[in-house]
Amino acid sequence: MPGRLPRRVLALLLGALTGVTAVAAPARAGGGDVTEYPIITTADSLPAGITAGPDGALWFTQSGAARIGRIAADGTVTDRPTPAPGSTPFAITPGPDHALWFTEQAAGRIGRITTSGAVTEFALPKAASAPAGITAGPDGALWFTEPGTDRIGRITTAGRITEYRVPTAAALPYGIAAGAGGALWFTELAGGRIGRIESTGRISEFALPSRADFPEDIVAGPGGMWFTASGSDSVDRIDANGHVTRFPLPGADGDPGGIAAGPDGRVWFTDRSGRIGRVTADGRISVVPVPAGADKAPFRLTTGPDGTVWFTELLGNAIGRIKPA
Repeated sequence: MPGRLPRRVLALLLGALTGVTAVAAPARAGGGDVTEYPIITTADSLPAGITAGPDGALWFTQSGAARIGRIAADGTVTDRPTPAPGSTPFAITPGPDHALWFTEQAAGRIGRITTSGAVTEFALPKAASAPAGITAGPDGALWFTEPGTDRIGRITTAGRITEYRVPTAAALPYGIAAGAGGALWFTELAGGRIGRIESTGRISEFALPSRADFPEDIVAGPGGMWFTASGSDSVDRIDANGHVTRFPLPGADGDPGGIAAGPDGRVWFTDRSGRIGRVTADGRISVVPVPAGADKAPFRLTTGPDGTVWFTELLGNAIGRIKPA
């Protein structure tokens, strides 16, 4: 298992297809409250990041098609291309300026798209930075990870960029999220650590119990920061002092990926083996299977404005939605 995640990351960095704008019709899945909306704009678009936009829709990246997609509550999908073909857009987040901000791994840029579809790009100092995660910080700026150069970046809404080097060499900083006290927390994909960066740029690192873990996505939740780590078969939580608590996934084939705060006060996560799960503050886990999910690889997820959870299917070329019980 430890070797699976790096291969998937490599596929995201290298995969690039072109696409056209279209409208997708909803398809009801056979798995309880799971509904799936196929992306018919292009085949193999590799939908990756997803977030709720200020316009009441969900916005997502199409890492294999170099496009930014938008899906309305009724399942209508439209998308816009990024200026550079093969840019590999990956993570996406709402900014404080009512626009959506996203990372472009292959292009080495941070992108901004308005709800009307206008795209602006900001080149990073080093083209090989391969920006991955991005989140809005409490200081009114956007913070992002640069696994290609082992840095944490900060960009203002005006496009001014500042970078901070991660102490551990070859750590591959990956996911990032705002936490309590005005700090940002991030995962180190190859470093086996969780990092914390203050607004001043001061970085602290906390080693995980097993160096065989590949910490991936992260989010603030009850009792600390919750994160996934491929190789651990668990959803984990780290407190302000660096203490890690593990909550094992049901079954032996778990492959946790994305993680997000749910509309029900619980933490939700994707399992690329084909499930969507949620975990309570005391560690109780329940899962819902995605129909034929092992072939679709549920990847990232977010809470929608309608009180449901939306997720991307990296290999299924679709967006899914699930209603909390």
